Amino acid sequence: MEERKFICVSCPLGCSLNVIINNKGEVASVTGNSCPRGTAYAKTEVNDPRRVFASTVRVKGGRLPVCPVRSKTPAPKGKLKEIARAVAELNVKAPIKIGQVLIHNVCGTDVDIVASRDLA
Repeated sequence: MEERKFICVSCPLGCSLNVIINNKGEVASVTGNSCPRGTAYAKTEVNDPRRVFASTVRVKGGRLPVCPVRSKTPAPKGKLKEIARAVAELNVKAPIKIGQVLIHNVCGTDVDIVASRDLA
């Protein structure tokens, strides 16, 4: 058995979670959460940690030289460096619309990189 501690970020409460992981690597118990989302967060964090990715991309012919971007859904934590390299290589032509998909299925993750603002 292994014990891990997390701060839940599923809601604004930020509960301190104590997670017990059995010898098979499965979550055996979660305590400290105020709502069921804490249990779901702990299981995801142990089995498949994900994060929202945010950065900027270079823009050609735009009012600004860069445009903020983010992942449409959380991406696998282990792929964030690879995603950052893919985004760093991207050059986009203006105009750009907020929500426009700039990279579909980035690095084979089923996650899209989208524009976070309009840019003329």
